[in-house]
Amino acid sequence: MEGILPLFKPKGMTSHDCVFKLRKMLRIKRIGHTGTLDPEVDGVLPICIGRATKVAEYITDAGKEYIGEVTLGFSTTTEDATGEMVEKKYLQENIKREQILSVFKNLTGEISQTPPMFSAVKVKGKRLYEYAREGKTIERPSRLVTIYSMELLDGRTVFEGKTISFRFRVACSKGTYIRTLAVMIGEELGYPAHMSQLTRTRSASFTLDDCLTLEEVAKKMDLGTFINELRPLEFALTHLPKYQINDKVAEKVKNGAVLQIPEGLEDEDGPILIETSTGTALAVYQKHPSKIGLMKPTKVLRNDQC
Repeated sequence: MEGILPLFKPKGMTSHDCVFKLRKMLRIKRIGHTGTLDPEVDGVLPICIGRATKVAEYITDAGKEYIGEVTLGFSTTTEDATGEMVEKKYLQENIKREQILSVFKNLTGEISQTPPMFSAVKVKGKRLYEYAREGKTIERPSRLVTIYSMELLDGRTVFEGKTISFRFRVACSKGTYIRTLAVMIGEELGYPAHMSQLTRTRSASFTLDDCLTLEEVAKKMDLGTFINELRPLEFALTHLPKYQINDKVAEKVKNGAVLQIPEGLEDEDGPILIETSTGTALAVYQKHPSKIGLMKPTKVLRNDQC
């Protein structure tokens, strides 16, 4: 059994919980998820099974899309609805749609974020949430992330009330904290804020429409049709630039040979997918660190042994 299962992760479970349950359900050891979703967040969680675990990092590194809800009026310790209130400031005036759209525009592009204390980022060998549970707040490094687009999913022209909430869609790079983005939206509008709801709607090329629930996986296992639901590992690599090769070169690739960088891909600094003429992924290559004009394999996906 090998392939990628687009799973709909339910609220209340960690990504590790899902892997643990699937490992027992499918009776397979070689299985892993492709990027942690917080317990209170639901949505797309691609699961790699068998040889497909080799490409998990390329799904993790690809872009994501979310639909979230930000609530203005108070902030929390966790930056989401599960935390304790930190600061409260009820709205003194109505917020206009144009103000929100202006903030979205300001936050689109490359921005700097500081990971929340309740996160899995490691600082000095310890997870930030471990410090937070001890009641400690420590200095943590900021990171640059990219917001590709933001869309307001609320038709109101004026938002009024002591607290207000509105939904939005965001496409972003790896490493973006949507909780922190919600706080930043509030700061731009002049009020404390938190993320009150979040669903991941896309991870790499996988969307909500592709996903199965854990209950659906169990039913398909009973019917013996689950194997038909697995996507080939190539689905994890659709966003990479591709180079097709013939059978003679394919044998060299399977053995980890260094290759000439193909015409048209000389400026690619990231990974390049090497595939056969029929679209079978053989390996992922990258520019050679010391040999100009050449590229070397970072991961061989198929050879005579696997």
